[in-house]
Amino acid sequence: MFLMIMGMAVTFAKAQRFDAGVLAGFNASQVNGDTYIGYYKPGILGGLYVRTDLAPAIFAGMELKYSQKGARNKITPKDPDPKKYIMRLGYVDVPVFFGFRTSDLVSVIGGISAGYLVHGAEYNEYGKFPPEDQVKFNNFDVQAFIGFQSDVLNQVVLDLRIGYSVLPIRGQPGETYWYWLDNQFNNVISLAFCYRFNRD
Repeated sequence: MFLMIMGMAVTFAKAQRFDAGVLAGFNASQVNGDTYIGYYKPGILGGLYVRTDLAPAIFAGMELKYSQKGARNKITPKDPDPKKYIMRLGYVDVPVFFGFRTSDLVSVIGGISAGYLVHGAEYNEYGKFPPEDQVKFNNFDVQAFIGFQSDVLNQVVLDLRIGYSVLPIRGQPGETYWYWLDNQFNNVISLAFCYRFNRD
């Protein structure tokens, strides 16, 4: 199925004025609303994209990708009572964006991404939270994002962006938890390389 979608994207890109390709990279994530601060949860991302010019300096694009997000408590020697905590979330994201070329090599982009949660779990020093202690995450996430793209090679584009959920990924249920303060929102910095199939 993946090869079929890739083949269709390449064919479509050659037939129209579209760029299409693959992308892969990394996320640095945190979740606002927990008791921890910092982009300490690493994750991978990868998928496909298509892009088209709307005007000489303006373009639009769409992606289909898998993206790992979540949160992690960074334990330091200075912490008097270290507690392990990891939130692992995996989404299928469909970002849609517009871009503006500020030069021949650099573009500013902004858009919105709809995500579907394919897996979500939390861990402490004893392992994965048991089902009775795991509070369900929302199935859907909507993130606004902004960033920039830069041509680094003839067919390779560097993409750096930051995204933030506009709706909670999980609402505070009314109880107080040692790892959970309020409604929770994904907060993600991503770095990816995009490889274009077609390039004049």
